[in-house]
Amino acid sequence: MGNLVFVSIIMPIRNEAAYIQRSLNSVLNQDYPPDLMEILVVDGMSEDATRDIIDQTLRAREIEVAAQQPKGTDPILPAVEVLDNPGHIVPIALNVGLKQGRGDIIIRVDGHCEIQPDYVRRCVELLDKTGADNVGGLQYAEGRDKTSQAIALATSSPFGVGGARFHYAVQPGWVDTVYLGAYRREVFERIGGFDEELVRNQDDEFNFRLTQSGGKIWLEPSLKTVYYSRASFGKLWRQYFQYGLYKVRVIQKRRAVASWRHLIPAGFVFGLFITISLALLTGNYLWSVAVAGPYLVANLLASVWTAWGNWQSLPLLPLAFVILHISYGCGFLAGLWRWRQYWKYLLHV
Repeated sequence: MGNLVFVSIIMPIRNEAAYIQRSLNSVLNQDYPPDLMEILVVDGMSEDATRDIIDQTLRAREIEVAAQQPKGTDPILPAVEVLDNPGHIVPIALNVGLKQGRGDIIIRVDGHCEIQPDYVRRCVELLDKTGADNVGGLQYAEGRDKTSQAIALATSSPFGVGGARFHYAVQPGWVDTVYLGAYRREVFERIGGFDEELVRNQDDEFNFRLTQSGGKIWLEPSLKTVYYSRASFGKLWRQYFQYGLYKVRVIQKRRAVASWRHLIPAGFVFGLFITISLALLTGNYLWSVAVAGPYLVANLLASVWTAWGNWQSLPLLPLAFVILHISYGCGFLAGLWRWRQYWKYLLHV
């Protein structure tokens, strides 16, 4: 594969009025040849001003590029198409883009992030250099206020997200999954598209399917993509509850666990439930701190370490960690119950 290949950038979005201008502009400002890119914005029938902002952004870009061109020449811009996703959810949007896209390389970019100007070029180069089937970079979380800044720090910490290296890694290497991803087209021809049952974790399932089939995934931390964290603890809870919930279905579908880190929050929540129940039943309230006590100590130490040099976030960090762990664990336990019938099926296969 040569360095100059045609690239399809798929952007699954829905109700991203607050961020879509920045995200789309970051894609339009790539240093990759514009005539070798197409941008497929797949909208889940947004109910806010997302579509209007997309139109305004594209018109402004056309005017800007035209002003930089010699008179009498047409501006060279990537082909941009806005597609409908009546199913609303991300995996359907990705599959719509895959069906429509013509690229030799497929790159996912979300409407809640900003990629570097050299992102597309470097992804293509890394696929060529490493021989990987998928490459990705670092998810660099940012927040706009004290709450979202604390959430950004928590989700960039090993204590907060375990072994998910794309949140905090400094060294490149082979991994089990990455943020976003740039794939060779042949990968989808070989193992299929994204699983449309999975409202969340469809990328984890796909990458697990890829590695199970012998594929390789490369993480390059110098590729930093700005990701805007959730703005409230309620939204963070819903996000990570769904991550835990659908992780169960990923494990069932792949009949394996990609990493044991996915099971730890559920074990933690179950341990809390058992020890607090024992404390209430026996009247021995020391049981209530058997799990909670060591966790709170670890949480406070991790909070101080994570907030070092960013002390304004310290008061909210312990709560952010608690929400990350308990919401994911509760979601996982809820998933065990929700899809319990599939365990019976798997045991008999």
